[in-house]
Amino acid sequence: MIVFRYLSREVLVTLSAVSAVLLVIIMSGRFIKYLAQAAQGVLDPSVLFLIMGYRMPGFLQLILPLGLFLGILLAYGRLYLDSEMTVLSATGMSNCRLLSYTMAPAALVAALVAWLSLGLAPQGVTEQMRILNQQDSLTEFDTLVPGRFQAMKDGSRVTYTEALSEDRGQLSGVFITEKKAATAKDKAKNADISVLVAEKGRQVIQDDGSRYLILENGYRYDGNPGQADYRAIKYDTYGVLLPKPNVSNEIGEREAIPTRELFGSDKPREQAELQWRLSIPLLVFVVTLLAVPLARVNPRQGRFLKLLPAILLYMTYLGLLIAARGQLDKGKIPMQLGLWWVHGLFLLIGAGLFLWQPMQLKLASRRAQKEATHAQA
Repeated sequence: MIVFRYLSREVLVTLSAVSAVLLVIIMSGRFIKYLAQAAQGVLDPSVLFLIMGYRMPGFLQLILPLGLFLGILLAYGRLYLDSEMTVLSATGMSNCRLLSYTMAPAALVAALVAWLSLGLAPQGVTEQMRILNQQDSLTEFDTLVPGRFQAMKDGSRVTYTEALSEDRGQLSGVFITEKKAATAKDKAKNADISVLVAEKGRQVIQDDGSRYLILENGYRYDGNPGQADYRAIKYDTYGVLLPKPNVSNEIGEREAIPTRELFGSDKPREQAELQWRLSIPLLVFVVTLLAVPLARVNPRQGRFLKLLPAILLYMTYLGLLIAARGQLDKGKIPMQLGLWWVHGLFLLIGAGLFLWQPMQLKLASRRAQKEATHAQA
């Protein structure tokens, strides 16, 4: 029991450290993407951390199996390097017992991954899509930041204001430039540019839901870049129709479908999604079988000798699963075969690696005995 706790602690501590590093790397890249969208006015900055929180279960369900795989390689590699595994083997620790001890923390990780894959991750995608749909329904004034030039989603208009009231209804120091496409009669002509400047403005909502920006005390300039035919108009009051937001309550991602609904579905894409969610917890046990024999290293070679080949083997495993999922979506793989053949293939590889090393040791022992017998003769 002491050895079991010691090995489990080594694996889980290394797993936690590796998974934390991988999570920070992946979430940082995704956060930068959302931050760029917030800077462009596509997203409200106040929802960035909320979106990242809902995305975290989806990240963790793929990070934890890799973290366990690397955790076993690094933890057991250190034990082999420090000759602790040699001492355990001398006291009766067989490869089968080592694998059984390792399967205990693997079962804990698999249960956590199953909870994430079958429950939390779909809920997180649902909430994320709901937030993104709400963001699509916002106007440019809902995300406008004073003192910053902000482009609309299609890039047709850029808006700037020096100050904005708390209720986002009053603006001062307004600058708006809008690009209009050339007419069909004169396609060779450059797009028209309209520039509006005003001392102040306010947002007005009509009874039918239409939104107008009412500008006061300003100028409008119309013309084409590179040409001297600009037209300047001074106005006391000027109204600009704001585009209506696209309001959508639909959740189109199949990753957001609850798992219980996938069990009763006969659609190939949803069946493929169900097999994918079930495959991720199964992946944990298969990579554990792969990692235990791959973690065995010669102290003179260092514990990082097999790390790169092991990572390539894991990436091949995951890549085949993703490719098989795509083929399953297209109907090129029978649903009965599904993703299970990939798990079976790497289960055989893991069993081969697990049995190959004891066979090598037995052959080496017999060879040494024969050499000793010949030397005595």
